[in-house]
Amino acid sequence: MQKKEYTLDIAGKTYIAEFNTLADQAHGSVMLKCNDTVVLATAVMNETKGDGGWFPLSVEFEERFYAAGKILGGQYTRREGRPSENAVLSGRIVDRTIRPLFDQRMRYSVQVVITVLALGDEAPDTMAVNAASLALATSDIPWNGPVCAVRIGAKTGGKTYEINPSFEYRKENSALDLLICGKDNTINMVEVGAHEVSEDFVLKGMEEGLAVIKAFQTWQKTIVSEIGKEKRDVEIDEASDEIETLFEEKIAPNLRESLMHGKPGKAGIKKISNEWKELVKSLDPDANMDTAYQILDKRMDDIMHEEALDKGNRPDGRGMDEIRPLYAEAGGISKKIHGSGTFFRGGTHILSVLTLGGPGDTQTIEGTEVEEDRRYIHHYNFPPYSVGETGRVGGFNRRMIGHGALAHKALLPVLPSKEEFPYTIRVVSEALASNGSTSMGSVCGSTLALMDAGVPIKKPVAGIASGLMMKDNDTYKVLTDIQGPEDAHGDMDFKVAGTRDGVTAIQMDVKVSGVTLPMLTEALAKAKDARFQILDVMEKEISAPRPEISSYAPHILVTKIKESQIGQVIGSGGKTVNEIREVTGAEISIEDDGTVYITGDKKGAEEAKNW
Repeated sequence: MQKKEYTLDIAGKTYIAEFNTLADQAHGSVMLKCNDTVVLATAVMNETKGDGGWFPLSVEFEERFYAAGKILGGQYTRREGRPSENAVLSGRIVDRTIRPLFDQRMRYSVQVVITVLALGDEAPDTMAVNAASLALATSDIPWNGPVCAVRIGAKTGGKTYEINPSFEYRKENSALDLLICGKDNTINMVEVGAHEVSEDFVLKGMEEGLAVIKAFQTWQKTIVSEIGKEKRDVEIDEASDEIETLFEEKIAPNLRESLMHGKPGKAGIKKISNEWKELVKSLDPDANMDTAYQILDKRMDDIMHEEALDKGNRPDGRGMDEIRPLYAEAGGISKKIHGSGTFFRGGTHILSVLTLGGPGDTQTIEGTEVEEDRRYIHHYNFPPYSVGETGRVGGFNRRMIGHGALAHKALLPVLPSKEEFPYTIRVVSEALASNGSTSMGSVCGSTLALMDAGVPIKKPVAGIASGLMMKDNDTYKVLTDIQGPEDAHGDMDFKVAGTRDGVTAIQMDVKVSGVTLPMLTEALAKAKDARFQILDVMEKEISAPRPEISSYAPHILVTKIKESQIGQVIGSGGKTVNEIREVTGAEISIEDDGTVYITGDKKGAEEAKNW
């Protein structure tokens, strides 16, 4: 087997990019190694064009149980099956980073597959981005990289940062977990989980990260200059001159007024699209609607940018920092529900419903990186009727997993400990109507549900999404509370959640190659102001958790026995504890230290405790 290695020493670590012939049928491949973590990234592009109206990119993050030296899986299926939530989220990180750097007009399928071969002390998600970048950049696939990723950690109460911290560090120090990706001193993807840190602390962490990204990028460019393949010429379809002329005559004269008349929304844009489709088909029934829609999309992009940058106008007439009308309600669905929250922000309507369970209702998370019993579970649903469409109902997709995980991350820092509140908490956020950032609406709705249920959270959490219209790095406008058209035709989707005392979660995607720190500084300041306005409305509805949980929620009693008595309570083959369960109807969970959690109705729980 032929091998060629490139080494980078940075922040006390050594990264090795090994180019070998293991996957030599792929158009680009690399094995990236650091601290016994090894990821293999491959990139392949089809030879022929597809006929869809979008750029067909797929990114797969493949976990292998052998990477962790474990035999995992179910008792009867000891092999990898459906991707874990962690694998889905890691794949989304890679996708969101590399996607903006392709020409979106390409119709050749591109697939990037990252396989975790060995799991050491280095996080594979950051390595996956860097490996995918190297595989694409050295291949013949047209792509505007390289791009790099770095994770920044910080100790609780500390003022210094750790570059690409180990798993152990991240487990023990959770003040800040910042992952940024970028190139050319700009950032194009952000993921943050934090314990109420200041905006300035996040920005300084990003600044530290950009310095590391610069070194990674220089290293990658050196590799590409030595072994990179010549990029393939690809055919980009363009509309005919006749269709261009038709657009200028029939659609262009009224397009600006149609977009900026006050309430365009999705329905307005769909109406324009349908009118354009009918005109094109009347001219040429066999016309390529993909290229025709590209004309419309580009002109809508141009108009929205011009209006925002030159006149300070938004499609619905709001000011740049103006939030749409807000509505918050805690409870009100049914007494049988343990807690609920309803939150409106303009056309985005969220219903979050909470259920309390006993300690035995935790969700077991098993994977190569994570093994835990999760006592706070957040799920997110996005039915097709939320955007006025028909479609498949039930199940979930990557987007739904990602939005649920973001809301989970945002609320986790304010939840009570198991000792304070031994319940398992499940929140389901239903996106019942969508017009901009249902994930941040889910954060708000879930906070209301938690307080309605009497969960003693430390503080309420709210979230907001900001956007960007930019001409260049010096000419741009930040938009607070973006809705559908601004999300579709803007340059950034920047979601920030937190309390009045600090940030708990951030997620950012862009459609451009990257944004600068000054842009993010302004966006964070405006998001903070908006967050406080939302918290005002939420706290007016419910200012603190209700003093008691629902009478329909299970009753939990906690008692303590000696460790030497655990076997006596369990009994031979579980005989004693099972008899208690059968007679009282209570569930019993015994910890290794002798703590006993008894869950059931009030009478049964008391009987079980006395027994």
